[in-house]
Amino acid sequence: MTRQRTLKQPLSATGIGLHSGSKVQVCMRPAPANTGIVYTRCDLNPKVVMQCTAQNVRDTQLCTALVNEDGVRISTVEHLTAALSAFGIDNLYIDVNAPEIPVMDGSAQPWIYLFESVGVVDLPEPKRYYKVLRKVRVENGEKWAELTPSQGFDLDLTIDFNHPAMDRDLQHLHFDFTGKGFADQISRARTFCFMCDVEYMHAHHLALGGSLENAVVLDDFRVVNPDGLRCPDEFVRHKMLDAIGDLYMNGHSILGSFKAFKTGHDLNNRLLKALLSSSDNYEEVALTSSVKSKASDIEFIGSGSKVLSF
Repeated sequence: MTRQRTLKQPLSATGIGLHSGSKVQVCMRPAPANTGIVYTRCDLNPKVVMQCTAQNVRDTQLCTALVNEDGVRISTVEHLTAALSAFGIDNLYIDVNAPEIPVMDGSAQPWIYLFESVGVVDLPEPKRYYKVLRKVRVENGEKWAELTPSQGFDLDLTIDFNHPAMDRDLQHLHFDFTGKGFADQISRARTFCFMCDVEYMHAHHLALGGSLENAVVLDDFRVVNPDGLRCPDEFVRHKMLDAIGDLYMNGHSILGSFKAFKTGHDLNNRLLKALLSSSDNYEEVALTSSVKSKASDIEFIGSGSKVLSF
């Protein structure tokens, strides 16, 4: 039986908030089985606790944000959530002293590094999965995303950007999800933006902490970052990273095939909500020992508490 998981030891990380531009500290603590992923805004009095669920995602402008009934928010959770999915971590307390998670270097790789350094532990309860029973699809104009039944979890994603720095032949990617595969092939892909959009974002108090240290930036002709791209198809890989994080908002891995065209945080979240809207669409299952989970096949190093600053 595949077991639920949490961290072996607490860890802390400090970085810049992408939208606020302020320094943010996040602390993660092990949690018992059946807790889920639980965020706490520890900078507020009283503190505000928020479960990480698809239903609590109420803002998807330029990031995925958890927002409660009173408007308290925790933004930019998707990269962290994607790393949690790779390790099969489904129980964790996450304390943050700001309305957003630090953006780190714009990818999920720093979280992968921290989780590898601290390690994880199995818990005495079976891990739960969402098994897709029938096709579920959401659309927005020409954009669409869908889930169909499958024995594992694979993703097929196409972006469509007409830009000189974006090779038309490198805008499609298929990925058979494994934890190690995510760490090796997807986690280092950074978020990206266009110079022409920066002025608009700043005027709306967004991306105030964005820089060449935590994003790939493109002008009208080229990638502005001095070191260029980490891989030729970094753009589509980052969109896949986002989708993996957005589909793990409930802390349950999916058994199904994901396929999408020009998807983003909004469509990804709508798709997960659509899946969970009816018991005809899915069933919650536990994998037996005869079926190996691929969401937790990363080998771990180290076992002590870890602190990281970006």
